[in-house]
Amino acid sequence: MLTLFNTLKREKQPFTPIDPGKIRMYVCGMTVYDYCHLGHARVMVAFDAVYRWLRTSGFDVTYVRNITDIDDKIIRRAAENGESITALTGRFIAAMHTDADALGVLPPDHEPRATEYVPQMLDLIGKLEKNGLAYPSANGDVNYSVRKFSGYGQLSGKSLDDLKAGERVGIDDAKQDPLDFVLWKRAKPGEPSWPSPWGEGRPGWHIECSAMSSHLLGTHFDIHGGGQDLQFPHHENEIAQSEGAHGVKFVNYWMHNGFIRVDDEKMSKSLGNFFTIRDVLKKFDAEVVRLFILRTHYRSPLNYADNHLADARESLNTLYFTLRDVPPNEADKAADIDWDAPHAARFQAAMNDDFDTHAAIALLFELAQEVRRSRDARLAAQLKALGGVLGLLSRPPEAYLRAPVGTEKAAGWTDAEIEARIQERLDARKTRDFATADRLRDELKAAGVVLEDGKEGTSWRRG
Repeated sequence: MLTLFNTLKREKQPFTPIDPGKIRMYVCGMTVYDYCHLGHARVMVAFDAVYRWLRTSGFDVTYVRNITDIDDKIIRRAAENGESITALTGRFIAAMHTDADALGVLPPDHEPRATEYVPQMLDLIGKLEKNGLAYPSANGDVNYSVRKFSGYGQLSGKSLDDLKAGERVGIDDAKQDPLDFVLWKRAKPGEPSWPSPWGEGRPGWHIECSAMSSHLLGTHFDIHGGGQDLQFPHHENEIAQSEGAHGVKFVNYWMHNGFIRVDDEKMSKSLGNFFTIRDVLKKFDAEVVRLFILRTHYRSPLNYADNHLADARESLNTLYFTLRDVPPNEADKAADIDWDAPHAARFQAAMNDDFDTHAAIALLFELAQEVRRSRDARLAAQLKALGGVLGLLSRPPEAYLRAPVGTEKAAGWTDAEIEARIQERLDARKTRDFATADRLRDELKAAGVVLEDGKEGTSWRRG
C-alpha cells in the first residue's frame, strides 16, 4: 500500500484516492523571469518521480504544473530589460522546457499559465466577496479577510496570534487587518491590467493556483505539491481561498520537498547563492544531476557541492559499467518488471513508503553488485528496467560513457578523432613504440578521455 507524508496532518498516511484508480495532482511551478536554478530542478525532478511511480503503480494520473507569467518580479525584469512581458516570459518558458527535457522530466498533462485564467480568478474572487471573505479596499485592491476563515493556519500550524506577531506579515493601511492578503491588485500606470468588477487590475499571486487547480482538477482533488517554502503563506492562502469560495475540502494530501542548501543556507535568488540548471549542466551530465537529486529523499535537505555531483557521476558510471559488461537480453529488456522478484519487491516497497527514492536507488546498487557477481543478463535487464522507473539508465551504456561530462566540453574531440588516436596508440604498442603510446594516452587524458585496457581490447569513456 502506498503511504505518503501528508503535511496537512504532519504524519505519514495510507494513500486513498478520491476516485478509485484515478489521481488528480497539482504542483506549483515556476515564476518565469529568469533561468531555473537547482531548487527548481528539485521540484521538477522530485514530483516527476512521484508522477512516474503513480503511473507505474497503475493509477490514471492527471498532473497539473502551472506557470506564473505575471507578477511584480516579471514586470520589473521586463522593464529593466526594455522588453515586453510576453517576450520575457516566452523566452524563459522555452528555457525552462529545455532544462526539464535535459533532466528527463516528463511534461505534465496540463501546464496552465496564469494570464490564461484571469476570468476564472475573477469568478473565484466574486464568490469570496459574496461569501463575506473578500472586500474592496480604499486603494482599489481586493483583499481576503483572513480572520473570517476559521480554518486558517491548518497547513502551517500557525495561530493567528503568532502570525500577527510574525515578521512576514506586512502592514497596509488599506487592509482591515494586517493579516489580510491581496486577491486583486489595482492597476498601476504602465502595468498590464484586465477589466474587473472592481476596476482595472491584475491578480494577486495566491489566487492563480486556486483558480487553475479547481478549473482543471475540480474543487476537491487528491495531491497538491511544491517546495517547502510555499507551505506558508502561499499554500495556506490557497486553502483559505478555495475552501472559502467552494465550501468543500480543497486537497486531501499535501506534499512539500526540502530545500537545496549551499553552506547550510537555503539556495535562493534572493540570497544570491543559486546555481542555474544550465550552469550546472555545463560541468555535469544531466542524468548525473537527476541521480544527485533523487538519491536524497524528497523531504530531506539536499546539500549542493561540486564534489557531491562528482560522487553522483561516479555512482552513475558504476551502474552503466555494469550494464556495459553484462548486457541485458533484448527479450528481457522488453518484458514487464516482475514485482515478485526480490530486488523489484524491495524497490516497490521503498517507493510505496513515501516515494523513498533514496532507498530505491540503494536497491539499484545492490542489484548491480549481484549482476556483476552472477553475470546474469536477466538481472541486468531488471536493473535497467527499475532504473527506468526513476528516469535513469535509459541510454545505451556506451552512449552515456562516451558523452561529454557537461555541455562546456561538448565541443571537444569527436568520437572518430578519439578512436583514430586510440588506433594510433595500439599501432605504436604493437611496434613497441611505448613513448608514442604513452604520449597519445596522455593527450587523450588531457582531453578528458579515459582508456581502459582489457582482455577484449581497449575501451574508452569521457571522464
